[in-house]
Formats: sequence, C-alpha cells, structure tokens
Amino acid sequence: MSTVGGIEQLIPDSVSTSFIETVNGSHQFTIQGYSLAKGMSPGKFIQSDIFSVGGYDWAIYFYPDGKNPEDQSSYISLFIALASDSNDIRALFELTLMDQSGKGKHKVHSHFDRALEGGPYTLKYKGSMWGYKRFFKRSALETSDYLKDDCLVINCTVGVVRARLEGPKQYGIVLPLSNMGQGLKDLLDSEVGCDIAFQVGDETYKAHKLILAARSPVFRAQFFGPIGNNNVDRIVIDDIEPSIFKAMLSFIYTDVLPDVHEITGSTSASSFTNMIQHLLAAADLYDLARLKILCEVLLCEKLDVDNVATTLALAEQHQFLQLKAFCLEFVASPANLGAVMKSEGFKHLKQSCPTLLSELLNTVAAADKSSTSGQSNKKRSASSVLGCDTTNVRQLRRRTRNEVRAVS
Repeated sequence: MSTVGGIEQLIPDSVSTSFIETVNGSHQFTIQGYSLAKGMSPGKFIQSDIFSVGGYDWAIYFYPDGKNPEDQSSYISLFIALASDSNDIRALFELTLMDQSGKGKHKVHSHFDRALEGGPYTLKYKGSMWGYKRFFKRSALETSDYLKDDCLVINCTVGVVRARLEGPKQYGIVLPLSNMGQGLKDLLDSEVGCDIAFQVGDETYKAHKLILAARSPVFRAQFFGPIGNNNVDRIVIDDIEPSIFKAMLSFIYTDVLPDVHEITGSTSASSFTNMIQHLLAAADLYDLARLKILCEVLLCEKLDVDNVATTLALAEQHQFLQLKAFCLEFVASPANLGAVMKSEGFKHLKQSCPTLLSELLNTVAAADKSSTSGQSNKKRSASSVLGCDTTNVRQLRRRTRNEVRAVS
C-alpha cells in the first residue's frame, strides 16, 4: 500500500489486461445476370465463394425469391453463414447492397451499430446464419440504383470476437522490418560493383554475377558451371523484351514483383495480363521458381474469357500444369465456355495447340457429368447455382468435338 494525497492506494505485484475486440474482414459478392435468377422459387439460394475472417470460413447466401415461402417472392433475402465446423462463434455482421449510381446511398443492415444493445450474435454450429428474410422488397430493388446492367453487388463485413491477454512487456525495442531487398535494389540501381552487362534491344542493364547466380540456376551454370564463362562481361538477350527483362532483374534483387502498371505505362487489365504472361515465360527460361509461381497466381486471379485462351496456350507450351488445369476448368464452366469459344484467343489456340481441344472436351464432359450428378452440396460456379441448362453445354461439347476433328 502507498499513500497519495492522504489516500491509500494498492500497488499490485503484477498486472495484466484482457482485450476483447473484433477481427474484421469483408467479402464482395457480385451477381451477374440477376434476371435469370428470378423464379428459382423461395428457399433456393445463390452462394458466394467461401472466404475466411478471424480463422473461420464464411459464405453469403442470396435468395432471389426470398427465403420464406409465405412472402410469395415479394422480398429478396440475404444471409451470412458460418461455413466452418465450429461451435459458438461470436461475431458482428454487416450486409450491404451497393448503390451502383455513384451516389453512395447503399442499403446497409449492420449489427456493428447495435453491438451495445444485445452484444454479438452467436452462431451455434456450421450452417448457422445471420441476416434478413425481408432484406429488400423485390419490386423496389428492380427499379433502384442497386441493380445496374442486370448486376447486383453485395458487400459483407464480419467481425469475429476475440479475447487476448497481455501481461507486462519485457522488451521495449522494436525490431525493424528487413530491408535487405531494398538494399540490393539500391546496389542494382547505383551499378556499384556490377561485373556483367546485358544488351536487351536498345537497352543495357548492368548487374552482379554472384547475385544472379545465387538466385538463378541458369545464371549459375552460365557464369560458374563446368562449361560456363566467368570472364564474360557482356551478354546479348534476343528473346526477351527490355521491360520484361528489367522487371525480372528487379525481382531477382528484391524478391518482390515491381509495379507492372508503371513498367507498361498502362493501367489496363489486358496490359497487366500480357506483361505477366511474358514475365512468366522469362521466369521459366531462367528457372526462377518463386517468380513462376507468383506469375501463375496473378494470371489465375486475373483470368477472364478474353485472356484465358492465351494463358492456356502459354501453360501448355511451358508445361505449367497447375495453371493449365485452372484454365481448363475455367473454360469448361457453362458460364464461360460459349464466350471463350467466340474469342480471338480461342481461334489462335485451335491453330497453335490443337491437342488442347481434346483435353478441353474431356474437361467439359467431366464438368457436365458432375453438374448432373446431383451433388448440390458442393461449391459450383454461379451459372451452376442458377441451374444453367446443360443442353447448352452438350451443344458446345459437340461444337468443340467437331473443331477437334477439323484441326486434326
């Protein structure tokens, strides 16, 4: 005990603090082709992809004809559901129907605003939901700015309640983040100690043999291998564009992909994809394993009906098996197949890689068989959830088969 201002105060031997807080995360779910979803009947839903927040999996459920049959499809219903095998998860939620007019007048139902009234919501088991059976009147939705070009955009925020305990801190020194990559990049930019120059088109790039050899088995063999030449001081590169080689060199030194938009001078998605495709080919040429995987991940994330054919051709040419499998599955989806087959890239694919068409046919057949097997509990594409007519898929399969024969 001690006395301060005549008042005795307790001085504890030790202290601790419990922090009860939320781990927040959000997911945006876009529904293209809303009008095709109408008529599914009450209780039928369109499910988002599963996303993780706070160590648990979640999914958004959208009911175009409502969840409650008694409402006679007058309302849309919107829910967030626990998708993990967990019990008694306490969380706050916010469901937002985005205003697509740019006015920012979103339709928001938030549990965060009412946290003090009843506390967080508890989800008892996998499949437990929070949301609204009467989220919005359907007639009002269809004349509102929430629906644009037959598209809805839904944003969901989840705040998982967590408690953490802190005792007295033993160390007050903050460990800085590693800046080794920046240091090596500064060395590259300054050209200090460079002992090799690369002539790439009209550009010249200087570098350090030891750093290149440490990062690339190809460079190691070229400079220090049994038949390599350590005395070479200039190499001409004919099969890589200057901007691609510069980006690859930057990654070798920093282990970070440079700003692709800055390098290309364009913010378009097609320029980004084209750059990453060429960078992937260069990474394969110099056996830069991590850069290859990074490029494959980015190409998968940016995959669409316009670029999937060229990406698939690249994957086939360089035997990127994971990327190839992802592209085949994307093309085989009933939602994508027709549009892809009409693209310019697909015409090139038929000429450059005709054997891929038979693999695509097998993938379409497998997807068709899966869609008719009744396994509705598995995650499917948006078109599958909407109940896409598999007759269209069979017609496209026959068209693909005919093109395989024509090319053969």
